[in-house]
Amino acid sequence: MHLVIDYGNTCVKVAVFEPSGELCFQDKWENCTHAYIEALLQTYPIDAVIVCSVVGISEEVLHYLRQHIAYVLVLDHQTPLPIKNAYKTPHTLGYDRLAAAVGAHAMHPDMPLLVIDAGTAITYDFVSPDNQFVGGNIAPGAAMRFSALHHFTQKLPQLSLPTDSVEMTLGNDTQSAIQMGVVNGIVYEIEGYIAKLQAKYPQLLIFLTGGDAFFFERRIKSSIFVSPNLLLFGLHRILTYNKCLQKAE
Repeated sequence: MHLVIDYGNTCVKVAVFEPSGELCFQDKWENCTHAYIEALLQTYPIDAVIVCSVVGISEEVLHYLRQHIAYVLVLDHQTPLPIKNAYKTPHTLGYDRLAAAVGAHAMHPDMPLLVIDAGTAITYDFVSPDNQFVGGNIAPGAAMRFSALHHFTQKLPQLSLPTDSVEMTLGNDTQSAIQMGVVNGIVYEIEGYIAKLQAKYPQLLIFLTGGDAFFFERRIKSSIFVSPNLLLFGLHRILTYNKCLQKAE
């Protein structure tokens, strides 16, 4: 079986896959220790692992993985991919962005794809119909926008995404003005990217992932695929691709 470990900005995501791609287990950890991994190894017959990080990898954990798992792949800008990376500076590209794009491509190859990751930051990444990661944009996520409004003003309170389903164009008090300003700003931003790319690529497929994906799903008018585990599936696809390359050598 295959293990996927993703070091994100706020937590460590782990998943166990069958080689066929079936997701068997997933969890979120505050940190990754060899004790946690040892427990997984006692439960699942893991023979391969991929590690992805945007914040740095524990050398202790990496050493443990290499001692106990036969095939260890650490994703970097030189890792072979099932799509072409046409990013001008591949060494600066977030591996999470790249993996999510690979995940979308695995589901729908040879199609124009827009991958929107609504997390700490909101990223917009495009894969062309000839299977190239072209690039994308990075914008502040919802939590960042709320924090910025509070931090850079004297009187605006610290808020978060509303828990109710009320949708308003304009707020009628300070709280709703802030919340609808952030929410509608993100919705209009997303719909703007979709409209711009659909004008050039009418067959565009849109994938929405990340921690805030389900919140924004019902507010976006376009037809989209919501896949909260897109990054994990993409990492697993990269792992299986590299294992196949190794066997072919």
